[in-house]
Amino acid sequence: MRIEDYAMIGDMQSAALVGRDGSIDWLCLPRFDSPACFAALLGEERNGHWWIGPAGPGRQLSTRRRYREGTLILETEWDTESGTVRVTDFMPPRQANPDLVRIVECVAGSVEMATEIRIRFDYGRIVPWVRRSNGLLQAVGGPDSVWVHSPVPLQGGDYAHKATFRLSAGDRMPFVFTWHPSHSSVPEQIDPIVELAETEAIWKRWSARCEPRTEQQWEEPVLRSLITLKALTYAPTGGIVAAPTTSLPEDLGGERNWDYRYCWLRDATMTLDALICAGYVEEARDWREWLLRAIAGRPQDLQIMYGVAGERRLPEMEVPWLDGYEDSRPVRIGNGAVEQLQLDVYGEVLNCLFVSRASGLMASQRTWSIQRSLMDFLESHWDEPDEGLWEIRGPRRHFVHSKVMAWVAADRAIKQVEMFGQSGPLDRWRVLRDRIHAEVLEKGYDPARNTFTQSYDSHELDASLLLIPQTGFLPPDDPRVIGTIDAVERELMSDGFLLRYPLAERSTVDGLSGGEGAFLACSFWLAEARAMAGRRREAVELFERLLALRNDVGLLAEEYDPRYGRQVGNFPQAFSHVPLIHTAHTLSRASCTPRYAELRG
Repeated sequence: MRIEDYAMIGDMQSAALVGRDGSIDWLCLPRFDSPACFAALLGEERNGHWWIGPAGPGRQLSTRRRYREGTLILETEWDTESGTVRVTDFMPPRQANPDLVRIVECVAGSVEMATEIRIRFDYGRIVPWVRRSNGLLQAVGGPDSVWVHSPVPLQGGDYAHKATFRLSAGDRMPFVFTWHPSHSSVPEQIDPIVELAETEAIWKRWSARCEPRTEQQWEEPVLRSLITLKALTYAPTGGIVAAPTTSLPEDLGGERNWDYRYCWLRDATMTLDALICAGYVEEARDWREWLLRAIAGRPQDLQIMYGVAGERRLPEMEVPWLDGYEDSRPVRIGNGAVEQLQLDVYGEVLNCLFVSRASGLMASQRTWSIQRSLMDFLESHWDEPDEGLWEIRGPRRHFVHSKVMAWVAADRAIKQVEMFGQSGPLDRWRVLRDRIHAEVLEKGYDPARNTFTQSYDSHELDASLLLIPQTGFLPPDDPRVIGTIDAVERELMSDGFLLRYPLAERSTVDGLSGGEGAFLACSFWLAEARAMAGRRREAVELFERLLALRNDVGLLAEEYDPRYGRQVGNFPQAFSHVPLIHTAHTLSRASCTPRYAELRG
């Protein structure tokens, strides 16, 4: 199936992808970054999946599906010749062990159903030892153990377990899949019907706290994006993963396949802004505390990403036994970009902590001590080349976005002193801020074309230049900003959507072959930049076109490829949903955390 044919369910510690055919093809337990026990998404059914749907030849795509309003509970329905059936999928917020619940209900008539489950541990590599115990199915392989509670007998064969059953109107059959460490005792069995009611109540209470602060027509996309961010949150620590998947390709059949099941510092400011503006102060506080724990230590050891509990070692390896989504190889586990130097993250962290303080989240002296240490490091290293925002795997460059974010770091440190009475070398930081600003205007701006450039040594453009007015580096109506918007639209627009940087430059800039789709965050940045520059009609037009790319349950992947009319990249992607929220706020004139207006000067 296409990437957009999937929906996500989760328990705020892990997540599963459910296809429109009723098959769960991706599930990692017990954490987002744990080895998958269903990995058919990146291979074949033999690599693990769990299908439930109407019986008969071939798999039938569902007639319709939806999330229950304000929740992450998925309802998938099929209309058949003999009746209508619904499968309700959800993962209850975790207590002792992770559970996945599937409730099959006949809505009308009578429908024969079927199910097939293939449990595979370690990303589809380990076929577990399976036995029956007290009417339950137990699968064990190394450290993993799974119990399947089925109301119908599951017949084993061909390393799978199958069953068929008929339901009449009003009949309901619940299935429960429970993971636990193989060395621990049998987990307590849950009541799936009770858990459904409790899970719905928990999500609706959370959604009721939402303050959309957007025009009415955008409230639903904003709330769905906020629910998606909440679902990507690792509840024990507050960290938010970029996506629950690995190696969904940016280029179908290509090598641009990365593991996104980790927490990027770069997302910090944008995520905090989105959460705070929607009234989710508690989640913003948890995210900030995760950030402080993760970055604690020597400033030179700052990483661009961490594990959900703040882990620093995320070694990248390839998984050769998986063929990859639509033969997109290699499948990668871990992310080697963790070793890169990306100077913009220092600005992201300093801005994140400033925004949280300016929004009313009190900070400790330890928080300021960490920021001063980061500034000490940046003062000596801001003028070095780096791998930049897009995590290039080619030679380092003096990326303009990285320099702008170094300016942001100095600017926010200065404002912490000026606004909140913190102690620091104010005069020295002011000199640094002015020096960076002047250098960017001299070396990162092309006066002949009236546009900023991707790097000091390049005439190429980059969509990240659209963030200049959002940071306060220049006003949104500055002629150089307007010129950059015009140039980016002229040179990076492809089939109505924005590329990250020119196609011709890809092989030399990032060191990889092949193309990719339009990075959705970039198009949202363009819509917001248009709005900030007073071009509302054009901004709304692009924003509505982007909203139309969401799948039938409101989810976005990392990119959209106009060549195929498909979503591509890891899914669902926080970095797509966060700028959706920001753009809706800007278009509604409802940005409520200190962005440009409070940062000028």
